[in-house]
Amino acid sequence: MSTIHKTGCVLCAQNCGLIVEVEDNRIVKVRGDKDNVRSEGYLCRKGMNIAWHQHNADRLQYPLKRTATGFARISWEEALGEIAAKLKGIIGAYGPRSFAYMGGGGQGCHFEAAFGVRLMRALGSRYHYSALAQELTGLFWVHGRTLGRQYLGLIPDEINTDMLLAIGWNGMQSHQMVQAPRHLQRLAKDPGKLLAVIDPRVSETAKIADIHLAVRPGTDALLFKAIIAIILQEGWENRTYIAAHTAGFDEIRPWFLDFDARAAIAVCELDYDRVYEFSRLLTTRRWSCHYDLGIMMNRHSTVSSWLAIILLAVCGRIGVRGGNVFPGHFMPLGSHSDERDPKTWRTVTTDFPPIMGVYPPNVMPEEILSDHPERLRAVLVSGSNPLRSYADTTAYEEAFGKLDLLVTCELAMTETARLSHYILPARSAYESWDGTFFAWTFPGIFFQMRRPLVAPTGEPRDLSEIMLGLADALGIIPPLPDVLYEAARQDRQTFAAKLFEYALAEPRAMKMMPFVLGKTLGPALGSVNLAALWGMLQILPKDFIKNAGRAGFAAGPNLGNDLFRQLMERPEGLWIGHADPENNLENLRTEGKKVELMIPELTDWLRGIDAGSEAIALKGTAEYPLVLMAGRHFDKNANTLMRNPEWNQGKRDCTLLMHRLDAEGLEIKDGERVRIVTAAGEAEIELELTETARKGHVVIPHGFGLVYDGKAYGINVNRLTKNTHRDAWAATPLHRYVPCRVERL
Repeated sequence: MSTIHKTGCVLCAQNCGLIVEVEDNRIVKVRGDKDNVRSEGYLCRKGMNIAWHQHNADRLQYPLKRTATGFARISWEEALGEIAAKLKGIIGAYGPRSFAYMGGGGQGCHFEAAFGVRLMRALGSRYHYSALAQELTGLFWVHGRTLGRQYLGLIPDEINTDMLLAIGWNGMQSHQMVQAPRHLQRLAKDPGKLLAVIDPRVSETAKIADIHLAVRPGTDALLFKAIIAIILQEGWENRTYIAAHTAGFDEIRPWFLDFDARAAIAVCELDYDRVYEFSRLLTTRRWSCHYDLGIMMNRHSTVSSWLAIILLAVCGRIGVRGGNVFPGHFMPLGSHSDERDPKTWRTVTTDFPPIMGVYPPNVMPEEILSDHPERLRAVLVSGSNPLRSYADTTAYEEAFGKLDLLVTCELAMTETARLSHYILPARSAYESWDGTFFAWTFPGIFFQMRRPLVAPTGEPRDLSEIMLGLADALGIIPPLPDVLYEAARQDRQTFAAKLFEYALAEPRAMKMMPFVLGKTLGPALGSVNLAALWGMLQILPKDFIKNAGRAGFAAGPNLGNDLFRQLMERPEGLWIGHADPENNLENLRTEGKKVELMIPELTDWLRGIDAGSEAIALKGTAEYPLVLMAGRHFDKNANTLMRNPEWNQGKRDCTLLMHRLDAEGLEIKDGERVRIVTAAGEAEIELELTETARKGHVVIPHGFGLVYDGKAYGINVNRLTKNTHRDAWAATPLHRYVPCRVERL
């Protein structure tokens, strides 16, 4: 007999609502949940195929230890005890900088981060490596300087905008906005609104757009600078907004007044008159923009993020209806980090600071392979697969082979797990209570606490529970009195009172609170994550309490318990808060409560970008005449979360996209196998000819090359990328601009 459950998708950050049918402990049918107030029944192909993520032959069931003859099954007690002993020995001998934690919840399970980060800090380390720093930290750093806090993101107010500008973003395939295809199609069909795209490719989004600027790969910063220059040279800027809400404009303005926009646009291989008219539109329309990995993983990444803020500001589009707004959030995705603070750790070999509290995965191989006395020697990988997810697989393989201890906590036998000394099996997102804290909506603040739908096979544990077990084995949890356990079995009001008394008496309690709650309240609720959620709701910040009030929740001592009760009663999730749309700029955290347009650290970099220097830098070579876009988003990949390739059976998935004219020059045809070569390596792949590719520009998707049932499917594009080919400031990889050549086999 089947059962029906409401849950959410965990294959991308939009976490669309699902209605799932389970029969004989297997997911057999999935459809969109119309009761989910955020996704409203929308569902893409990935969400419909979550069964392939949940049920696959690579799922791990028991703790494993690597031996001379392969992996051997061991008990949880043995695994946690041995790992704890080895960690103590390594940190005792080499200091806390020798240990790093790599995790943070991925696309669907964020509660683990609360436990993993505290475990790391309790061991004295600050080295948290995360996928956020693979993509977004240049943007976050710019937000820290211009908006006041690195976690203060901006999103387009797509409902109220009359012109949406997509820059390096193919929302029709990659989402990155709730119900993205619906919103994009609505804008494209509305005669009173405009959809504009800046992208080298004729992407699925560009196909439906009113305006498409097919920019030359790698010239985004140059184009940004030219557009701003046109606006300022023509005097079209929003002077009222600039005077009221920005600082530093007079310092940066001269850089654009004497800039040769016409020459720059020629290097971008665009028509000047068309860009000129487009620039005028940006000063007359109520527009917003969504910029994505097309610029954040491209040349001048961090400076491009700064230029995007400048463009929005001079047009008066930050913090206003229909522009780019500050969304409300339940919990920020990271913490504000300031590298100017002398107490801030930097990586010992590459000298990179944290941004949003996390370090860039691109530098980890160098930090391990270094001969520095404090080099990384032990890494705990949780819910992450760096051997397929991060740049330079070859460098990672070499580095991980040098570690004294590599522990992987994971659902499946991933490529990273295969190199580990210990593998700890994790429950899936559909076997656990869990949720995410992505803030992609405005003005509503949405949260859904997913619940278990299927029973696990074997002995896997929640990722948070694994971290709790390690903390216990390491002896870092302060002593817990019996009265706390007893109170947890009674009622939460009694427990709250006893917990408060305990926190006052135990100085370590607050720093270790997730572990305290997990050990005491966790068993009573049946989940350490539920215990953590309850704890979060008891200490809500003032801003969120105001937002919750606008959503109909009464402020007071029962607010946290009221929210907890409703989240338990509403498996489809609910609006738990509403940001104030009329006073959005109050979210600014700069000293003067204005958008700070001047960033001294990046000044020389920005001013050095001009037509002459870019024309020289962009010249191809005989060895690498083409540019590879390493990481195409489309509906046939989901990072490395879908290991069984059968979900794409009969579909053309991992191919190299190339323009017909490039193929003719190489005398190769559609469907042939070709060799692609970069400075990092080479691979053989099927060629797919398409008019959507730009001449001189080839494209390969990410998320392939996974080894399933002993066989690799597709190619691992990260084998073709160097970890040292990265942004100078944030170390994000330049995946959207990899010089390459393609050869006929």
